[in-house]
Amino acid sequence: MQQQISVITLGVADLALSRRFYIEGFGWKPVFEMPDIVFYQMNGLMLGTWLAASLAEDSRRPAAGPGAFSLAHNVKTEAEVQPLLDRLAQFGGTMLRPADAPPHGGFRGYVADPDGHAWEIAFNPAWPISPEGYVTFGT
Repeated sequence: MQQQISVITLGVADLALSRRFYIEGFGWKPVFEMPDIVFYQMNGLMLGTWLAASLAEDSRRPAAGPGAFSLAHNVKTEAEVQPLLDRLAQFGGTMLRPADAPPHGGFRGYVADPDGHAWEIAFNPAWPISPEGYVTFGT
C-alpha cells in the first residue's frame, strides 16, 4: 500500500472565522466550499476545515470541540474502501463507520487506530491520485 496522507481535516467552531483566517491571513484560495466545510489544495494533499459537530457526526464519534481532526487516506476506486477498513480493523483498528456514500459525493468510512485517532478511508472521483500518491482537486 502506498504511504500517503490525502487529507487533514480540522474541526472548527466557526467556519466563517476559520475561512477568514486561512483566506485573508494566509492568502489561500479554497478549491471547494459547502456550508459546513472548506477544502484548500496544499502541496500534495488537501486541508479541510469542517464544523466540529459535522466532523463528529460524519465519523460517528462523540461531539468534539474545536481542535478535533481526522486524517484521510484516499484510494483510487470505491471498491477499495471497505476492504481497507476491514483490514485496518483486523490489525488493531476500531471500525467507526462502515463505508457509505456521503451527501457531498464519493464513498468513505472511518476507522480509529489503536490510540483512537480517526482515519477516513475515502474514494473521491473528483480528486485524482497521481502515481506518486499526490491527491489534487479535479477540474
